Amino acid sequence: MKAPFNPPLSAAATLLAAAALIATMAAQSPQALPGAAPPQPSTYPAPTNLAPTNLKVLPANMTGQQVNDLMRQWQAALGARCSSCHAKDYGKTDPDGRPLLDFASDSKPMKAVARAMAQMTIEINTNYIARIGTSAHPVTCGTCHRGRLGPDPFVAPPDMPLDAPSPAPQDPPPPPDKPATN
Repeated sequence: MKAPFNPPLSAAATLLAAAALIATMAAQSPQALPGAAPPQPSTYPAPTNLAPTNLKVLPANMTGQQVNDLMRQWQAALGARCSSCHAKDYGKTDPDGRPLLDFASDSKPMKAVARAMAQMTIEINTNYIARIGTSAHPVTCGTCHRGRLGPDPFVAPPDMPLDAPSPAPQDPPPPPDKPATN
């Protein structure tokens, strides 16, 4: 029996996959399911002009603005707030006296979960989706979460027979800036 093909991921491939993930997420708008709560705006202003520190999954050369833009995409895709992953810094407050967030801190366990999920998404897109070819719909946080921090599990309808034919695939609607072609 042949061993499965498992190419090693070089640093360049990982950076390329991360860049593809970032570009894909920035280009996609989150698709919330009917009844999903809309994402709430953060009450914590994110510094966009500061160079990010403590990046462990994202490329270290990302600017503060790029990280902030990506975090906004993740916030919408997960229906989360910045404080879901980032700890409060009680030594620094906003003009209203509320503590600011310490974006570099690793003290909240959800930050480790977010990093693991981001790494999983990069690996899925690099090792599997990229091999599909023309399908090329990258996986994003919104693929599973759909605007909810805890994604709903898929449950197959109990009346669906195992040998039922799959429904015919449908083309996705054209982007809003392009007219449909037939």
